[in-house]
Amino acid sequence: MPDSHLLSLATAVPPFVLKQDEAKEIGRRAFKRPALFNRLSSVFDNADIATRHLVAPLDWYEQSHGWAERNRVYLAAAENLFEEAAVAAIAKAGLEPGDIDGVITVSTTGIATPSLEARVGPKIGLRGDIRRVPVFGLGCAGGVSGLALAGRLAAAEPGSNWLFVTVETCSISIRLDSEDPAAIVATALFGDGAAAAVVRAGDGGLAGITGSAEKLWPDTLGIMGWRVEDPGLGVVFDRAIPPFIEAELAQAVDEMCAKLGIARSDIDRLCCHPGGVKVIDAIETALQLPQGELNLEREVLRDYGNMSAPTVLFVLDRLITQGLPKRTMMTAFGPGFTCSGLLLEAA
Repeated sequence: MPDSHLLSLATAVPPFVLKQDEAKEIGRRAFKRPALFNRLSSVFDNADIATRHLVAPLDWYEQSHGWAERNRVYLAAAENLFEEAAVAAIAKAGLEPGDIDGVITVSTTGIATPSLEARVGPKIGLRGDIRRVPVFGLGCAGGVSGLALAGRLAAAEPGSNWLFVTVETCSISIRLDSEDPAAIVATALFGDGAAAAVVRAGDGGLAGITGSAEKLWPDTLGIMGWRVEDPGLGVVFDRAIPPFIEAELAQAVDEMCAKLGIARSDIDRLCCHPGGVKVIDAIETALQLPQGELNLEREVLRDYGNMSAPTVLFVLDRLITQGLPKRTMMTAFGPGFTCSGLLLEAA
């Protein structure tokens, strides 16, 4: 089976920009549990985030919203972001929308039935006979897992063009009524965004997709995810995430490398999902990376915050612009608790 190749990559963000000092002041003013907020407010200062992009005006977040209203905002924003990212990725690949044979949509921060590609596809010119694969529940790992799935599907049918789109609107799940400290952490971290890529088997493109692997740890369902609650989704962030990564990541990466037929030392650079500054620190410690190795991850976190699944593709976009090393391994953590890995070879 031939390797797949990444033909193009595009990113998109919504129009509303939030500076971190503004986020802290809004949180202080609007959180229903001021004592809890004051105790944890330093997370805004220590997150190493300067700006984030949001799908709604800032005053929207200070109001009460139920699940139906939150999902309405998700649908409108996700459709717009899907269109912007997908159209750009198809054009960058030198293709027309009618050339796309299949589309994978990854999104976990809202519900769309019909799914997003069914809503947007006809508008942007995707064919009526296109294969559709909507994927839900991958969380932050979705950027890597979704691209890996696109690579496998393209390789299974040489000559076919697969569009992969991931859209997340984490900010609509910010909950000012929560007594959970994780809600304040989420308010300090979350941003919204989208990314899209076109993948095809054969030569050329930006990079070859030469393999993928995953690690799912047992008995870790409570580490990361979403709770479905009456006002909307409630974030699950366990304080154990960074120490867990620090303790477990090296062995997980070694196991994934073994499945891919390489050693960890064969990787020229990791391309990691920057879920937060403590997560980046934990990755560097676990894998004994040189200082500054994950500089692009820190830049994306600073400029966009944690957008969940699309974030690692923003890192990859900067890595491609900088110059993709010979062999890159993408990694991202998600609910499960899971680590997804994808191997890229420079074209």
